[in-house]
Amino acid sequence: MRKYIIIITLATTFIVGCGKNNTTPPDPEVTTLTFPAQNSACTTGAIISSTQSSIVFTWNSAGNTDSYEIDIKNLLTGTVATQIVTANQYTVTLLRDTPYSWYVVSMSRSSATTAKSDVWKFYNAGVGTVSHPPFPADNLSPAYGQNVTPTTGAINLGWTAIDPDNDIAGYDIYVGTTTTPALFKSNITDKFVNGVTVTSGTTYYWKVITKDVAGNTSDSGVFQFKVN
Repeated sequence: MRKYIIIITLATTFIVGCGKNNTTPPDPEVTTLTFPAQNSACTTGAIISSTQSSIVFTWNSAGNTDSYEIDIKNLLTGTVATQIVTANQYTVTLLRDTPYSWYVVSMSRSSATTAKSDVWKFYNAGVGTVSHPPFPADNLSPAYGQNVTPTTGAINLGWTAIDPDNDIAGYDIYVGTTTTPALFKSNITDKFVNGVTVTSGTTYYWKVITKDVAGNTSDSGVFQFKVN
């Protein structure tokens, strides 16, 4: 009888001991960006010269997070600067009179999972800037690399656009089967073009040029999609 008691006790100890080692560490949480503010037109920071200023990026601390990856993109050149930091702020020197986007990724040494914040855009003001160019058109649909099934041989194009001065005048749409698509429609005032004729099995390239009333423009960059 005593042997059975010992065996049961050991088995119970083994089960409880294994249970203690199965705890999964919590994943890092998404942070909330705070500065530069979303779609702000007059971000200046500390002026370094006529062409550069120093900006302190800040965001809220995220739970279960050891470090952050901050990604800052020059929306004119497409260049992305990436930095890993442990604090919830980062100071960087940027070009003035230039639009940027940025986001922060929360990371943890205890988890392979990461958490990406929203993407915010802002305009780093220049010397005596009166009119700011529009931000490049965003959320293009069809998206880059998307496979599209047409309806009766045609598809719809769509996008979003924001201007710091709220003075967008229209859009020029380029569509074609080469990486340098030709002008398809000009001075569109809607953020969509419906009934674009396409051919099955063909890859198309397209982009949106956003224009404001002051004559400033921005380029979305070329996107591509394939028609099923």
